[in-house]
Amino acid sequence: MEEKKKRIEIIDGLRGFAITLMVVHHVMYNAAVFFDAPWWVYSNPVINVLQAFFTGLFIIISGVSSRFSRGNVERGSIVIVIAIVITYITVRMDMPIYFGILHLLGLFMIFYGLTRKLWDNISGKIAPFIYILLLAASILARIYLSPTSDNPVLKDILSVLGWYQKGFVNFDKQVILPWIFIFLLGTWIGKYIQEGRFPARFYKIRVPFFAFVGRYGLLIYVLHQPVLLGIMMGIAYFMS
Repeated sequence: MEEKKKRIEIIDGLRGFAITLMVVHHVMYNAAVFFDAPWWVYSNPVINVLQAFFTGLFIIISGVSSRFSRGNVERGSIVIVIAIVITYITVRMDMPIYFGILHLLGLFMIFYGLTRKLWDNISGKIAPFIYILLLAASILARIYLSPTSDNPVLKDILSVLGWYQKGFVNFDKQVILPWIFIFLLGTWIGKYIQEGRFPARFYKIRVPFFAFVGRYGLLIYVLHQPVLLGIMMGIAYFMS
């Protein structure tokens, strides 16, 4: 987490914008799953593109923020613990999230914290090309390769990597590939932001609402679904 005196509002703002889009997306999901709205409200080409956009934005901003932190292993561990609690709750609800966005981000933070020196030693001029090449390679691998396994542990690992196996049920289908390279690209961008090499205007942009949402993003993520369901159930009750 950035020190307060160094906090750059646009980073919080972009994170908050991604979280806001996520909340809107979950409103549509709840409407379709719990309130009999047409399924196209939640699943259509426009919404699918927006979901990929806000997920990618959330991950790349997490990478940027990780560049400002020296405690990524600790931060990631806290996020993983919260993710495990969410897994426990969603399993009890019969809507299991075995590997969702918090599992993904927590794992990436820990990974970057443990391997930071390796990535930092890559020249800033070639780093983005390496990450983009690996990103493209991982996408192609997911398209053209179909690894399978009968081993339960390997099946889960392959599913989490990006090759979903039969019988693996996960209500928040996040995968390591190709998102890990988007995260690393974010850490590269964060280096230049941290060094003040972006245009001066970038550091002066003010987006109060989204910045507020971004600063409390983890809390909003944890609480937004039960709050949304409560509000929507209340509206449905009074309209019935």
